[in-house]
Amino acid sequence: MKLILPMDEDILPPSDDYIFKALLTGPKSKPALMGLISAVIGRKVSDIVIRNNELPKKHTEEKGERLDVNCTIDDGSQVNVEMQGSAIAGPEGGRLNLVNKSVYYLADMHSTQSAIGVDYADMVRSYQITFSAHNIFNWPEFCTEASLRGSNGKEISDQINLVIIELGKLGGVLKKPVEQMTMLERWSAFLGYANDPEQRETINKVLASEEELTVAGHELMAISQSEDQRAKFRSRRKYETDMSTNYITGKKEGRAEEKKEVASNLKHLGLSVDKIAQATGLPIDVIEKM
Repeated sequence: MKLILPMDEDILPPSDDYIFKALLTGPKSKPALMGLISAVIGRKVSDIVIRNNELPKKHTEEKGERLDVNCTIDDGSQVNVEMQGSAIAGPEGGRLNLVNKSVYYLADMHSTQSAIGVDYADMVRSYQITFSAHNIFNWPEFCTEASLRGSNGKEISDQINLVIIELGKLGGVLKKPVEQMTMLERWSAFLGYANDPEQRETINKVLASEEELTVAGHELMAISQSEDQRAKFRSRRKYETDMSTNYITGKKEGRAEEKKEVASNLKHLGLSVDKIAQATGLPIDVIEKM
């Protein structure tokens, strides 16, 4: 078997938002995108039209952009595919942030189709497909699908469809022989582990198993060998690291100020310096100077 991704090659991660979009919107990427969407929705997609093929040019500011792939497929359905490469801060470890963001994108996309002169029964389906490099839900399944269902669990409408795929839950999948993997498992393994040298042999078998995956593998190899793409990737990672560092520093400074405020209140109440130090963790000399 000819290796699509050489064992010693430094491969850029498809689980990065920018690399993911570049992988699926390149001039040779159409078969790969059709293969990926086919694997997610469970039927063969025979044609696709990308509606936003422009990558943001200021890569250091891309977190303010929507790095998604918006398209229509053969039956007219609207599909929006995105990768959430970085962790989202917020309630419940970011779960609500990511889920609510995906629901917002889905509702926004579905409502953009014109209802003028169209019977509501003839409106097209909309799919929001979100891949996440980080775990979201506390159940073992890596793929979660949702549509409009009643309290009895029966489907009310298939018009809006949300699919969230957690790439961090593929440990068991990677132990399976490739021929026993579903197409969604193969695509998810590729997106989650193509850049992992320890999984390179398995990923190459995955890429060789299907023509569309082979196309995706070659496209990722070309992206990884591009100095321009690597420079953008490094710049994005630096930007994200700087933002994360600033956020952590800000939180630490905020906690320090909160501790000082608590210490000041306790001091006004007549509590001893030693007990204030025990309660707040502040050094005694800092408390004495307050």
